[in-house]
Amino acid sequence: MTDLAERKATTAPRRVYEPAKRTVDIVLSLVLIIAVAPLLLFLCLLVRSTSAGPALFRQERLGRDKRPFTMLKLRTMYIDNDDWIHRDYVTRLLSADQAAPAGNGGLFKLDADPRKTPLGTWLRRTSLDELPQLFNVLYGEMSLVGPRPVLPWEAQMFDKADQPRFAVKPGITGLWQVNGRSRLSMRKALDLDVEYVIRRSFILDLGILLRTVPAVFRGGAR
Repeated sequence: MTDLAERKATTAPRRVYEPAKRTVDIVLSLVLIIAVAPLLLFLCLLVRSTSAGPALFRQERLGRDKRPFTMLKLRTMYIDNDDWIHRDYVTRLLSADQAAPAGNGGLFKLDADPRKTPLGTWLRRTSLDELPQLFNVLYGEMSLVGPRPVLPWEAQMFDKADQPRFAVKPGITGLWQVNGRSRLSMRKALDLDVEYVIRRSFILDLGILLRTVPAVFRGGAR
């Protein structure tokens, strides 16, 4: 990605698109929260009853303009564990051009992760652990569609070419999530996030949303 691409990503006029997208985010996230509330409540009870710890997992991520926010997920891991396994995994992916090992977890998620609970493995495979992020969308910290929300220590390893991703809010789903994430290299996945920022539009957002559900069922979405 060039400096010109970065300028396009950060300075392109979005006078209609940005507020309209926020309106769609509010309406759809609220409708979805109401629709999935019984399922979400059941899953919260299931998480609490199958392993010690809270039902929700809270983690600091970086949003638009690298502003930190607390991202919500259903807890899929045992409590009081160390994240060195994940840090080592992501560091190795960032230094390699090959695709991640195929599996059900996705590019940024380890399949053979001893920190995961049995229920957590299933929640990640079905992406149901992502449902609480609808509240992040409603609060305005995330969008339904956008780049993957990254951890602060991950962002420290990004190149200058990756910085345009922070010109928009991160999303629950995005361009690389529906383009075979487990078959992509980390470099390609990061490039797709920047490509989304440059190309973002209602048509692109709609296309990604429509492709997300079938991608989840075939194990290709985040």
